[in-house]
Amino acid sequence: MSEAASARNRLTADRAAGIGPLEPMLRAWLPAQRWFAGKGRAISRLRAVSAAELLPPGSTPGLLHLLLDVDGDCYQLLLGIRPSLPPALVPALIGRAEEGPYAGRAVYEALGDPRLAAMLLERLRSPGTLGPLRFDRDPGAPVPAGLTPRPLSGEQTNSSLIYGDSFILKVFRRVGPGVNPDLELPRALAAAGCSRVPAPVAWYEAELPGSEPLTLGVLQPYLRGSDDGWQLALRRLGAGADFTTEAHALGRATAEVHSALASALPTVALGPEQTARLAAGMTARLAATAREVPALRPYEAGLRGAFDALAASRGAGVPAQRIHGDLHLGQTLRTLDGSWSLIDFEGEPARPLADRRRPEPAVRDIAGILRSFDYAARSHRPFAPAWADDCRAAFCEGYARTTGRDPREDPVLLRAYETDKAVYEARYEFRHRPDWLHVPMAAIRRLSEPVRPAHRMPPVPPGPGALSPHPHQKPPRRPLA
Repeated sequence: MSEAASARNRLTADRAAGIGPLEPMLRAWLPAQRWFAGKGRAISRLRAVSAAELLPPGSTPGLLHLLLDVDGDCYQLLLGIRPSLPPALVPALIGRAEEGPYAGRAVYEALGDPRLAAMLLERLRSPGTLGPLRFDRDPGAPVPAGLTPRPLSGEQTNSSLIYGDSFILKVFRRVGPGVNPDLELPRALAAAGCSRVPAPVAWYEAELPGSEPLTLGVLQPYLRGSDDGWQLALRRLGAGADFTTEAHALGRATAEVHSALASALPTVALGPEQTARLAAGMTARLAATAREVPALRPYEAGLRGAFDALAASRGAGVPAQRIHGDLHLGQTLRTLDGSWSLIDFEGEPARPLADRRRPEPAVRDIAGILRSFDYAARSHRPFAPAWADDCRAAFCEGYARTTGRDPREDPVLLRAYETDKAVYEARYEFRHRPDWLHVPMAAIRRLSEPVRPAHRMPPVPPGPGALSPHPHQKPPRRPLA
């Protein structure tokens, strides 16, 4: 190891030992952040897992990278250090250190500081290590220097920076050992030649003793001028305009991504035993939600029927593969050329990372989009049920046009996942947005009713350019362990 590297590692160790004076201000600041999962309860334990100076000692401003263990969860912080803050950065102030290596200096959230945000991009442009941090990039994807950064507002579980309207850097806040799906899956899709997802151009990780690397951030192309799928749907609703053409195209895009993921990564088959456990998990979530959400209780027995039917219907097993994991209209973009892209492959951040990386039935993503159409229609006054029904049908038809199989051909599986999603929505709205509880409750009432016999959907041949074979049409690559 070089003398400079040894000195930097000693400095990192010294800084990690010296962040104690920052602890009171961090204890007060963390619970107020939108991305902090421990809202509503006092922090019991806070300790530094790692600390690294990303600029030479004595730099003004300074930039401190921290991984903190907060009551068993690991959080990533990027802290700026200055003698005093200019007016534009005053809202980012965390506190002023009274002792230790930063005594007398202002400590603040660094991502809002253009100088520090620009420095972070420079680190990503130059692969290498710095203390526990490793910066890497795709050598075939150039990133220009000097791009102007700006924070992206409105996020909750992570933080993002846009650089020059060309790239977007997602900084993960709550992190854990293992590759984050938002890095793993887009890289796999790019290698498979799927253009529906922006391919990562750079990323950085932490390498800690005795642990798998932790994914900390991913830089991807920024699809400038794209329409957020949720906002686009609401605009069309407000104008009384049709959305079925877009829904059909989105169904095709989703099917292409599913097919590419099934080709690039292992698929499995959930046998009867695993499917029964899947249904049991849905039933347990229903029971827990009914205990918390009084409005759900009258419908619990009817909803349970969807999960009982799933457990009883699977003699041959359920195909499973890597999927998006948290797909809804807000995770889609319609680009300037009219095509659809899928973004944010992190999955549900509240779930453990290992769970988010397991193969699941692709219908989970489909159910998420179908519920999202219903959400959009119910947010409109007056309620537009026909609009939602038409969009749901168009999406399924678009999916089938690519794969040759309509998701509605497996009504038991689709109903179970739609029901599970609606139950999740009811708990979320009850906790965070009570005024929206009526939206999932409308679906709860519908899904709790006895199933009416329906005519079987005719098979839909794959359209031009269809991806074949589809994971539902081939044997799994390996049995589920």
